[in-house]
Amino acid sequence: MAQRVLLVNKFYYPRGGDCVVTLNTERLLRAHGVDVGVYAMQYPHNVESQFSRYFASQISLDGGLGAKFKALKRIMGLGDIKRSIARVLDDFKPDVVHLHNVHSYLSPVVAQMAHNRGIKVVWTLHDYKLLCPAYTCLREGKPCEQCFGSNKHPVVEHRCMKRSMAASVVAWAEAKRWSRAVLEKCVDAWICPSQFMARKMEQGGFDSGKLKVLCNFVDPLKLEKFKAQHEQPRDDFYCYVGRLSAEKGVSTLLQAAALMRREVRVGGSGPLIDELRHDFSSFPNIHFLGQLDAQGVSDLLGRARFSVVPSEWYENNPLSVIESLCSGTPVVGSHIGGIPELIVDGCGLTYPCGDAKALCDAMRQAWNTGWDHDAIKHRAIERFSPEAHYAQLQAIYDG
Repeated sequence: MAQRVLLVNKFYYPRGGDCVVTLNTERLLRAHGVDVGVYAMQYPHNVESQFSRYFASQISLDGGLGAKFKALKRIMGLGDIKRSIARVLDDFKPDVVHLHNVHSYLSPVVAQMAHNRGIKVVWTLHDYKLLCPAYTCLREGKPCEQCFGSNKHPVVEHRCMKRSMAASVVAWAEAKRWSRAVLEKCVDAWICPSQFMARKMEQGGFDSGKLKVLCNFVDPLKLEKFKAQHEQPRDDFYCYVGRLSAEKGVSTLLQAAALMRREVRVGGSGPLIDELRHDFSSFPNIHFLGQLDAQGVSDLLGRARFSVVPSEWYENNPLSVIESLCSGTPVVGSHIGGIPELIVDGCGLTYPCGDAKALCDAMRQAWNTGWDHDAIKHRAIERFSPEAHYAQLQAIYDG
């Protein structure tokens, strides 16, 4: 059993899903007596840590020429990052190095250096970066798999990274430097949070024997709050919680909401916020709540009849679905990526991705269904429990 684990993620504060999972995993391992170290990039918002003295220096991807050169060296695994990694590996001496999101601000060189020291390397995949140099598997708003093989040139041809030739060339160079052939030599297990991701990784040529499916779990503190919640009569609205961006399918949701005319509450912010407010300002049933804190999200989910996850990209294992179900709130989700794997056993409905009419029909059905909210909650709490996750994670560490 692994007793000393080094967790590696580019940021060390709850900035996004990868960061939240990393912090939750740290707490989970510590609760079971595992000695946990952390390695990240120095950043003002980071959580305090005794390991911060080892952290890689802060870089910027948007600075001047000097900053960009330093960032390019970092991406390729050169420069000061190798020294800081060597220090933490040699001082902490972990049994397992568990990587999360390391591209750009850190580097996959962490895996290489750990492997060269005889340390087991496990990598949780939060996105499709190893298959798609631009992360998203999207081109012109549609799913794209052109770069899944060894040829990564389409990322440059179509300027997929930020619509910039320079950024796309860097993404191509990074993909070639940290190719499947290079990384498979130094990674012992890839943790895929969904069956869908595992299938895509295998499609991209990765060794199926190293692909381990392990779903995300709910933070123990949040889980206790879910357990303590007493089911109350649901209010007459449904909701969306998340980023307001094109790939999240919010425009499709609001088109469907305009057809359905029942109240929808939209929690979150993002690049489309102003456009969406303008385009749907004439519909009194559509309410934008802005960015919500954790309590605001919990309150919204606990009162809604159902939530909607209308994503139009390859969602992996969205916490938005998991937390909704743990609130006893059924989910209407698009049939794409890892979403359908989560909506099982009478806990929601799926619809064809991007189809506003089909989404409207599914939402009407969800509105008129007598959901067993307590049963949905109890099944989800058992399914996504920290204890079940820990047992499977240790089995991967020991495998």
